[in-house]
This record gives sequence, C-alpha cells and structure tokens, in this order.
Amino acid sequence: MTVYFIGAGPGAPDLITVRGLKLIERCPVCMFAGSLVPEEIVAAAPEDAEVTDTAPLNLDEIIEMIRVADEKGQDVARVHSGDPAIYGATAEQMRRLDKLAIEYEVVPGVPAFAGAAAALKTELTLPEIAQTVIVTRTGMKASSMPKGEQLEVLGKSGATLAIHLSIRNLVYIREALEPYYGEDCPVVIAYRATWPDELYIRTTLAGMKEEVRKNKITRTALILVGPVLGEVNFRDSDLYNADYSHVLRNKGKKKAKA
Repeated sequence: MTVYFIGAGPGAPDLITVRGLKLIERCPVCMFAGSLVPEEIVAAAPEDAEVTDTAPLNLDEIIEMIRVADEKGQDVARVHSGDPAIYGATAEQMRRLDKLAIEYEVVPGVPAFAGAAAALKTELTLPEIAQTVIVTRTGMKASSMPKGEQLEVLGKSGATLAIHLSIRNLVYIREALEPYYGEDCPVVIAYRATWPDELYIRTTLAGMKEEVRKNKITRTALILVGPVLGEVNFRDSDLYNADYSHVLRNKGKKKAKA
C-alpha cells in the first residue's frame, strides 16, 4: 500500500501531470482538497473508489482515513492543489505516516505562479532585469513568518516576488516593498489562475488595493510583483546568441546544408 501525494496543478483540470492522473485513475481511495482541486480531476477515480473531500477534516481525521486504507491494503491518491512542495501542508502528513510506517510518494504539480505566468505570456526572469523568483507569503492569522523572511528583507533583492495567501494584507505589502520597488512597480493580481473564472489585474503597488476592492477579491489570489511584469526593454539572452559558444554550439558555426 502506498499513499501518493499528488499535485493537481493550479486549477485547469488538464494541467495535472500524466503520472498524477494515472494514479488517480487506479487508486481505490481518493482524498482531495475540495476547495482548491477541481472535481473534474477526482472524477477520474475508479467508479467504485472511495472519494472524500478533506476540506472539512482535521489532520487526525485525515491520517485515520489513511490508516484504515493501509489496513485494507488500498493505495491512496492524496490530491493537493498546485505543487505539494509549496504551501501544501504535506510535510505534517508525511511525518505522521513515517511514525505509522506507511509508505508514500510525492508527484509534483504545476505551481500557481507558473500557471499565472503562462496565462500572462511572460517570463518571470529576464536578462539584466530579474534573475530570481521568490515564492513567499506574509504573516497573518495562520502563522507568522520566520525571522529574515519578512518582505522588508526580501524586497531588498529586487527579485520577482510571487506572494501567496496575502490578498488581505495589501497595505502591509505596499508599505514593505515601496522603498525598494517604487509605488509604480508593476503588479499582477492573479485570481484563480487557470480556472474558468480566472482574472488577471495589471496594476501597481500604489493601485493594487483599490483594484482588488473594486473587483471584490477576498481569497484565492496570487500577487506577482516586479519590473518583469511591465513594459521593459531587455537584451536577448546568450542562450541563442550566434556569437556565444557553449558545449552544444560552437561560436560562429554555420548551419549545415540540407
């Protein structure tokens, strides 16, 4: 028996990996985070599978369901949104499974910031503009931020920021980042990225709070911040530069004749 922690992707049902979908199709037990995972994904479970929305369950109840499946020798598809490695609350489940000597594997998924960047048709890293993406959140009711991970510290990097779980903390985000990015720094509010009702709001640090209020967004939104999101001039990378040589291409090498 194995528990499979599966990343379902940011929302669109067809953005789940082939591996993840095949596991859902064969596991007799499917447990999914119903508030964030599309029902179309878990609809792929076997007709006689036990499918449970774990949104109303606590950790003890979730682990007990897995323990019962283990006793029956049934594989479990434990489906989470996005990628299990990012704000997935999977580590605490794995720790419990380790104590119970229950086997598990992790299947990665498309994270929300990647889904949003694809919809925006943009790179989050551009030559000489930004070469770093920081995935973070802000301290609110759920938990505080570890020392050194506050936006006042991370903002000094000037990197592209993908700020999760913070749509109600916009005043703080502006105050923390404005000294480093400026009030006119481009911001994209990605609401339910890749879902049918997705919405992308292009704004600035100064204007984001008003735009979010106007669109009545209170949850399930990602905040992208950084110069790469605006109209910027950047040089071509050296990856495809004809005058730049690397191990797979010699400098100035002519294209072979057909």
